Formats: sequence, C-alpha cells, structure tokens
Amino acid sequence: MADSIQWIQHVELYVSSSATPSQQAASVDAVATLLKNDLLTLEALVREMEMYLTTTDSIIRSRGILLLGELLAQLTLKPLDSTSIHSLIGFFTERLADWKALRGAIVGCLALLRRKSDVGIVTDSEARAVAQSYLQNLQVQSLGQHDRKLSFQLMECLLDRYSGAMADLGDNLVYGICEAIDGEKDPHCLLLVFRIVESLARLYPSPSGPLANFAEDLFEILGCYFPIHFTHPKGEDDDVKREELSRALMLAFASTPLFEPFSIPLLLEKLSSSLPSAKVESFKYLSYCTGKYGPERMAKHADALWSSLKDIAYLSPQSTLSMDPESMSRMNFQESDVMTHAFVLLQEVIRQCGDFISLIIGDNDIKTFLSSLNQYKGFDDIPLQVKQRLHAVGHILSTCAKASAALCNKVFESFFPLLMDGLGLSVAQPSQNSYPDEECFSPAKFKFGPLYICIELIAACKNLTVSLYNCTSVHDFSHQRWCSMLSSFSESLVKAFVSMLRSNDADNEQNAYVYFGVKGLQILATFPGSFTPVSKSINDNIFLELVSIITSDSNKTFLWTSALKALVEIGFSSDKCLNPERAASFESAVVEKIVSLISCLDSAIPLSLRLQAAFEIGATRKDFMLRVVQGLDEAIDTHFSAVFDHGNHKSVELTVKLLDTYSQKVLPWFLEIGGSEEVPLNFALSIWDKIENIRSLNLSPPEFASDLLGATMTAMKKAVASCSEQSQEIIIDKASGVLFSSTVFGSVGFKSGSSILKEEGLQQTQNYGNSFGRYEWLTSLLASVVIALRPQTGIPNGKMILQLFITSLLNGHVPSAHALGSLVNKLPLETKEIESSRRLSLNEALDMILYSFIGTCRYDSTSGNDGSGVNISSLRLNTSRIQLEINTVIGLAWIGKGLLMRGHEKVKDITMTLLSFLTLDCEAGVPKQFQNLVKVLDEEGVHQLMKCAADAFRIIMSDSGECLNRMYHATIRPLYKQRFFSTIMPILLSLVVKSESSYARSMLYRAFAHVVSDTPLSAILGEAKKLLPILLDCLSMLNKDVSDKEIIYNVLLVISGILLDKNGREAGVENASSIVNQLIELTAYPHMMAIRETAIQCLVAVSELPHARVYPLRTKVLRAISKALDDPKRIVRQEAVRCRQAWASIASRSLYF
Repeated sequence: MADSIQWIQHVELYVSSSATPSQQAASVDAVATLLKNDLLTLEALVREMEMYLTTTDSIIRSRGILLLGELLAQLTLKPLDSTSIHSLIGFFTERLADWKALRGAIVGCLALLRRKSDVGIVTDSEARAVAQSYLQNLQVQSLGQHDRKLSFQLMECLLDRYSGAMADLGDNLVYGICEAIDGEKDPHCLLLVFRIVESLARLYPSPSGPLANFAEDLFEILGCYFPIHFTHPKGEDDDVKREELSRALMLAFASTPLFEPFSIPLLLEKLSSSLPSAKVESFKYLSYCTGKYGPERMAKHADALWSSLKDIAYLSPQSTLSMDPESMSRMNFQESDVMTHAFVLLQEVIRQCGDFISLIIGDNDIKTFLSSLNQYKGFDDIPLQVKQRLHAVGHILSTCAKASAALCNKVFESFFPLLMDGLGLSVAQPSQNSYPDEECFSPAKFKFGPLYICIELIAACKNLTVSLYNCTSVHDFSHQRWCSMLSSFSESLVKAFVSMLRSNDADNEQNAYVYFGVKGLQILATFPGSFTPVSKSINDNIFLELVSIITSDSNKTFLWTSALKALVEIGFSSDKCLNPERAASFESAVVEKIVSLISCLDSAIPLSLRLQAAFEIGATRKDFMLRVVQGLDEAIDTHFSAVFDHGNHKSVELTVKLLDTYSQKVLPWFLEIGGSEEVPLNFALSIWDKIENIRSLNLSPPEFASDLLGATMTAMKKAVASCSEQSQEIIIDKASGVLFSSTVFGSVGFKSGSSILKEEGLQQTQNYGNSFGRYEWLTSLLASVVIALRPQTGIPNGKMILQLFITSLLNGHVPSAHALGSLVNKLPLETKEIESSRRLSLNEALDMILYSFIGTCRYDSTSGNDGSGVNISSLRLNTSRIQLEINTVIGLAWIGKGLLMRGHEKVKDITMTLLSFLTLDCEAGVPKQFQNLVKVLDEEGVHQLMKCAADAFRIIMSDSGECLNRMYHATIRPLYKQRFFSTIMPILLSLVVKSESSYARSMLYRAFAHVVSDTPLSAILGEAKKLLPILLDCLSMLNKDVSDKEIIYNVLLVISGILLDKNGREAGVENASSIVNQLIELTAYPHMMAIRETAIQCLVAVSELPHARVYPLRTKVLRAISKALDDPKRIVRQEAVRCRQAWASIASRSLYF
C-alpha cells in the first residue's frame, strides 16, 4: 500500500486555497495513479477525506467533493463493487442540493453514470433519484457557464443512458428541462440543449404523451434561436461553428412531429426576411422537417409552401445569366443560394406530398407564362427577365417530372401538348407522314421558349429512367403515359433537332438552337436499356446525323465540337446501360465510321481532329478503344510504307501525329485502366516488324527524319515502359534479333572504344554510305527499348549491345548516352552464374565503358591517374578530334547521372574526370596529366570542351524526361541530389579559389550554377552563408554572355528562395550590400523579362531585412527602381511599383532621390 502521508499531502494541496490549477491537476493525477494501481483503495480514500467532504467550511467542502468527483472521472475503467457505487451515487445525489458544492456533485454523478456495465454501473432507480434531485434542486440558469455546461451534460447522459428510468418522470421531467434551458445563450451549452431536446423527443414520441403537453412551450424556447446568429466578437468560441449550431437546432426542430404546428409557420414567416442567410436557413429547415414530419402533417401547409416557393423561384428569381457568349446561348444561369435551397425544398415536398403537383399544374401564372412564350420568335428576342423566369419554370417542371413516374405522367399530360403546339409539332403528324420536309423550315420557325422547356422535360425523363433502371419492381415502364407521349412525338422531335443543326448559322457559338438541338438528340439517344422512348431506326438516325457532322466539315468548330461531345456521352451511356443492341448499333454506326477516318487519305477533316474524335469516342469503352488501336496500327503501317518505300514527305507529318496520339493518349489510357498489356506489347513488336521489313530507312531532308524518329522513339519508350518484365524480354529479344541480323552492322562491325579513338576508326564511322540511316534508326529504337526496361528485365547479347551504344555515343548519338545511363542505373551489381548468359552485371558494364572511353578499367590504378578520378591520360586532344572528346564528356555525364541516382560509388571517379576537363585552359597551361601527351591545343576547341564539361553537371543534376525517371523505372535513391551537392560543393569552391584562369573560373561558376539550381532549397539553406557570396559572383560572371540567361535566371531563383526563407535571411543580412548591387544591375537586364521581374522581387525581399542593414541602401535602390517603372513589360512595371513602395516605407519621412 502507498504511504498515507504522501497521498494525504496531495489531498491537502488540492483543497488548499493557495493551490494553483496546475498543482491541483497534478494532485488528482497522482492520487488517481495510486487508485488505478491498487496502491490505495477507494474506501480508504473516502474515510480519510471524510472531514473534507462533510466540513461546514463551504470552500473546503466544495473542493473535497470536486476532488472525489474528478478522481472518479479518471476511474471509469476500473471495476467497482455495487456497494461502493451505491454509496457514492447516493452521496453525490444528496450533494446536488448543496449549491456551494454543486460542481463536484455534478462531476461525481457524471463519472458514475458514464461507467460501462463490465466495470459496475448505477442502477435505474439510482439514476432516477439523481434526476429527481436534479429537477428539484438545480436552478441551471443561475449557474456560471461551466456549471451550466456540466448540468446539461448530466441531463443528456441521463436521457441517453437511462431513458427507461427517465420515462417515469413524465411532466416533471419535461417541465424541468424547459425551465433549465430557457434563456440559454452560450454556444457550447446550446449544443447540449438542442441534443437534450432531441433525446426528449425520442423519449416521448406519443402524440398524447408528456411532451405533447409542453410542445408549444418547448418550441417557443427553441424558436427564439432561429436563425442562429452569433453576437459575440469574432475569435471567441471558435471551436463552436455557426453551421454546427444551426444543424443541431435543425435536428431539434425536426425531432418530433409535435413541433410541426409551430415550426412550419415560423419558417415560412422567416422567408420574408431581408437577410438572404435567413432565407437559406429557412429553406434548409423546411426541407429537412418536411421529410421528418410526414405527408399528412405537411399537406395543410401545401398552399403556403407553394406560394413561398413560387415567389422565390418564379416571381422574383434570384439567378444571374453568365455574360460569356457561349454560356448565354446555353441558358447557363448561376442561381443564388436562396434559389438553390428553394428547389431542394420543392424536390422534398414533391417527394413527400404527391398532391402538391396539382398546385403547380393548376397555377394560372405558370400557364399564362408558357402561353406567352409564343410571342418571342427567337432566343435574342426574349428579355433577360423572361429568360430568368423561363429557366425557373423549366427547373420547376423538371424537378416535378423526375420525382416519380406518376408525377412525370401528370406533368407531361398537362404541359407537353402545349409545348408541342408551340413548336408547331402535332402528335398525328408522324403517323400520317405529313410532317414537312426538313429542308422547308429553319430554326427560326421554332419558338425558343417551348424548345427550352421541352428539352428540360425530356432530360428529366431520362434522369427518372436512370434512377429507376435497376428497380426490378417497374415492369410496365414503357406503358407510362409520358413514355407513350414522348414516343409518339420522337420522330418529329428528331427531325426538328436535326433541322437546327443544318441551318446556315450552325457554327455560331451564340446560336442557342444548335446547342439545344444537339442536346436534344443526345438525350433521346441516352435513355437506358429498354426504357428508351425512341425506336431503333430513330436511334440509328441520331447516330448517323451526329457522325455526318464529324465526317463532313470541321470548319464549323462549335457544331463539330458539340456533336463530338454528344457522341462521347452516348458512348458512355451505351456502356453503362448494358444494352447490347444499342452498343452494337453505336459500334457499327459511330465507332467503325470514326475509326475509318484515321486511314482516310482524302478526308477534308484535319488528321488531328480525326484522331481527337477517334480517341474520345474510343475512350468510352474498352472494346471501342481496341478498335481505335487497330485503326491506328493500320494507318501507321500505311504511312510508314509511304514514307520509306515511296518517299512521301507528306506522310511524315501524318505519321508523327499518329505516333503522338499513341504515346500521349492511347498508351496512358490503357495504363490507367489496367489489364491491357497486349496493346503496348503488340505496338512495340509491330514497329520492329516494320523496321525489319523496310529496305531503306534513309530519309531527307534531315528534319523530316529527325521528327519521325523522335516520335517513334517516344512511342516505343512509353510502350515498353507499360509492359511487364516478361513482355519486355519478348521486345528486347525481338529488337536484338532485328538489330544483329541487319547487314548494316555486319558492314560497320563492332569496334572497341579505344579503336574508335584512332583516326582511321573515326573515318570509318563517318562513311557508312547508305547504311547510316538504317544504323541510326536501329540504334535509336534499341536505345528506346533499353531506356524503358525494368531493372529485373534480362538483356540478351548484353556486351554486344553495350559496345554498340559506346560506339554510337562516340559518334555523337545522344540516345546511346541515355541508354548507357539507364543501363548502369538498372543493371544488377553481380549476376548469378546461371544468369550470366542472359544478364549483364553492372561491374562488367563499367569495365567496358570506362576502358572504352578512357582507357582504364575499374580495377586499374596504373600511372597516369593522379587521384583525381578516372585516368584521362589516354585522351588525345587536338582540333580534328575535339568533337569526339565532347561526345565522351556527354556520355560520362549521362553515365554519371545513372550511377548517382542509384547511389554507386563510381560516380565520384566520373565527377573528378569532368572536373579535370574544367581545368583545361591554354592560357593557364596544361594540367600535369596532359603535359606529356599534348603538344598543341586548339584554344577554341578546348574552351568548347570545357563548356561542355561544365554543362555536364546540368545533365547530372536536372530531371530528365527522356530517360532515368520513374516513368521509365529508374532506380532512384532518396536524397541523391542532396548527397551529391554536399560532396561536390567543397571541391568546386576550392577549385574556384585556386583557379588562375578567368575562363576556367567562369566554367567552374557555370558548373556551380547548374549544381545549385537543381539542388532542393532545403539543402542550400543550411549552407546559405557560405554559398550566397559565390552565387553573387556567379551572377556577375555569367552576366557577360547572353546565352547564359537561363542559367542566370535559375541562380536568381535560388537567391530568391534564400531571401524569402526566414532561416536564409541571416545570410542575406551579412551580404545585403552586395546583393543589392547585383540585383540593381539585373533590373535592367535586356535579354529576359523574367530576370528583371525576379530581380525586383528579390529587392522587395531585401527590404524586409533588419532596418539598420537596408536603410543606407534605400536611395540607391529607389533610384534604380525609378528606371524600372518605364520598363516595356507591364508585369515588370507592376513589380517596380511594389518595390518602390516597400523601400520608400523604410524611411519615416519623404525621400528625395
């Protein structure tokens, strides 16, 4: 057992008047821990606390009782025997009469009442005694906020957990609750009050029970809170939102139908409020209460409800027509919140009270309005206010029609014949074939008002059928009155809609008839399943009409786009409704026709639009897309043959568009839906089949060949990347077979990298003759396959393929560099002996690559390597071979990138090799490792090589879309950029300090800029003090060359990030003067607007540095900014104004400058 002296000290500290709240909380925790661990019994505690619980000193007594209550609150999971619980609840029940110790009594009662049955609970009789004491002794509204909140929590707990015991209290309970909640204003307490009313309604649901006797009084208390409006200053009670309180009150309003006689009149009255928020709340409450009170009680309010709805939605519609020309023709009204919630109420009332429809149908104002629409000939003749009412009436009738089949029948019987008369259509005409020929009337003969309402009703019918589509209880749906009426007019309606599309001004975006004509055809063709009111022949005519628009003339852009959207919606609906007949009809009439356009050579529709139509329609269903894929394959095959067999240059552009569609749309679509690996696999294999069968791959002029090869490579990469390892192995086997069976590789042969460095080897690779085009195609496509392979995919003939890429790279083939980088990124470090014939290991690849490039292997540590990295003494630099060395540097960059991303240590050697190239400078002398090998260096060529070496760091650090990314399954080690930054930065900075050549220093700054620009800012901020001066020197050095503007901009963005970060501003403080001087110079940079804009933004950031540092600079800055105010670019002038304001505000007095 615990030392009694220790825990008694905690008790004495708690009841002491000098104890702080934190000390009291600590005392409660300490004693509760003893009780939980059975180091102290509850009986012993109560015995020792008897003096504090019964003393006549009200302060000590109240604290003692509160301590006991709070301890019990922490023991809710500790089992207690029934005797202890009985004694404790009896004690706290009695203490509810002790108003000076009331808080402790309530806390104790709550703690005991909230216990679960498995640890001992209060009995019903004990709970009833608590409630009786509560009702007899508590004057809740005379208490403070916290005590009132506890009181309401106690009552809520009694009603929720002991409802059976509470029910016997009857009128006394209801009256006591009314008395307790009357006049409450605190938001926290009100949440409890509203929940108590809900619980009370559940307790007494009977219309003749205790609640019925006090329903009016209780609602009078609740009603005064509607609508919820906070009067306390903003910031108080932020944890209780107005929306939360409003919903709680709404639930209380709707908790019992007994409130209906009082709540509905109140809510209807509040609709006349001038506050939109009050109207919105009223409609919300009315909608919710309508569903809870039931149709019998709401029937007597039907007239008042319709009057209110009509006033808001029809007589004074609160909606705004978009001023966008296209939206205006579509009747796109933006409804206010009040109007939106009014229609929600209408929907709920219609659903609950079917007879409500008679009020709408019999409304003379609605009938008169519909009849008056015939006076307006066209859309533009209708005034805005009439359009608002037209929109409202359409919304009202469509809401009624889509509520149920019975209501839809009533709406159609009442209004549809009137609308048909307005359109000049008659039910007898279709059967009599007396309907005028489509060419003898124009949209001008159709009144827009009846057309709009007609479209709204047809759309409502479709929504109704969609909602009932899966309802098996509806067997005779097609025999519904509305369905038969619509079916009888369907042929006339389709002809009318078609005539609107064939008008002379059909391409006018403001032509409302075109929009609604297409919409009408779309709706009629998208009814689900057997519920469609149109026959198969009419449905097919709709398909043919829309397809004819797509295939005829794309110059009518608005009509063409609208028709395509309609066909896409129809395609989606045919997939959802599972109607095989319609799907087959859609496929034959639409999909086949659209797909045939892909290969059509004499179509007036541009290929880009044909491909757009084919893809969007194919995307509606997987088997449709497979048909599109088949059409694309056929078209690609045709145009490939036209390009290479017949020299058709026009087909080059078409083939590029086809391949772009494949790579940018089709392949990503299949990748998204999954389960269609055969599509990319078959595409990749078909490309290799085409290449294998084409005799000559030469194509001139070169730009044609470049565009086509680039598109083919992109499509190949994305196709291979979408495949699994097994499929990729099939592709790489096919590629390898085509490649090594080609005669071009027999004639060129495979030379080692060192032999390529010889003049005769270089001469040989430059004289492939007619085979060079085929060589480039095969090598590029193989590179595309290798780039996209997964790391687990095996590569046959790995060493031969690797040597091919090395040879091609040294001749300037960049895709080979991408492939080499991908290989070293994904190859396994070692291969098992059983896999050695199939898979190449990384170590073997590095041996071949480094020996071929630089004449050393990864184990070679012979002389010539000065410790700075890979041995570069074998490189022979002269003007005739400088391009070969540049190609070597580019290859090393991509290989280094691949190694860096996977975290391989060999990247250090490649990095040091690239840094060695940066130190070459004829003016400063040749580095030691070159002095014995190089006698004559061409200055221009060496400078070009040094620049290439500097730009190699951009390749290493930047993200590439061509290779080595997640799309192409690259191995990416987390934080690889940060690690490279921390490794290379000290080396670069030391080289800058040691460099004696201005050109070498500028190249080192260039490399530094590339590294910093692509390093995450978080890594730079830690070294900001050290880096910021170098960044400024970098800007100063690069500012001299116009071609470096992109690098300058990237460096400027890094400086901006430092200045805007609170952790980086310390570095800005130390270099404020230098920063300002450099930024001022860039505010007038003439070659790039973004540099001027960013420089000025940085100056604004500098103005927020400590006043003592920036105040002396204000005059200089303001003078420079005054010139920027005349910048030819508006955005720069705006930033200059902001900058001037920021710097002028630094001084408290006006500045003259």
